[in-house]
Amino acid sequence: MHQAAVQSSIPTGESLAELAYRQIEEMIVTLKLEPGAIINERALTDITGMGRTPVREAVQKLAWEGLMEIRPRSGIAIAALNPQDFRKVLDTREGVERVLARDAALYGADLHHRRLQQASDAMSAAQEGNNVGSFLAADKTFDTVLGQAAENPFAARLASPLQTHSRRFWFRLQRPGSLQESAGAHRALIEAIIDRDEQRAADEATRLIDHLRSMAP
Repeated sequence: MHQAAVQSSIPTGESLAELAYRQIEEMIVTLKLEPGAIINERALTDITGMGRTPVREAVQKLAWEGLMEIRPRSGIAIAALNPQDFRKVLDTREGVERVLARDAALYGADLHHRRLQQASDAMSAAQEGNNVGSFLAADKTFDTVLGQAAENPFAARLASPLQTHSRRFWFRLQRPGSLQESAGAHRALIEAIIDRDEQRAADEATRLIDHLRSMAP
């Protein structure tokens, strides 16, 4: 795939580096890039169809988020996945998630509400079709819009890698009914934000984290 072809498919405002990041992140979350595996930059450019510069920028961001480890002269290691760490991620995530939910309910604009409703509808469709990939994509969109609606870039930057780690653990630990339960918890949170109910939004964020904790070993 040539870069020119990729460029035409990029949403407005999204750079090649951001598109490369999304593609590689999705492969890490869904374990297409296996935990502990060693890969090199050339392989990532082949997989994504991107040039070296956007891939390198994506790898640097993923390394900062703890999803990759750059090992000079030996390659790029995909982070190990220890299910016992899921609770640690969730314990760290809960406080900032409450802040984001509360502030999104307080400051979110109509545009954010429309995009949140679209994410909710996409989760419902994923649930009906039992489509895990579509659910994870909708969850990523939700997390992005949540950070924008909250108008708190500090909380959003803190939450983003934790949310990605959570999706990866969720994919690894899912069981029958997980998709339905997770979609329901997200829809309840989205509804509270759109209703501009700050306290309910914060409480629904806690309920979402509690649901995820129920999946942890």
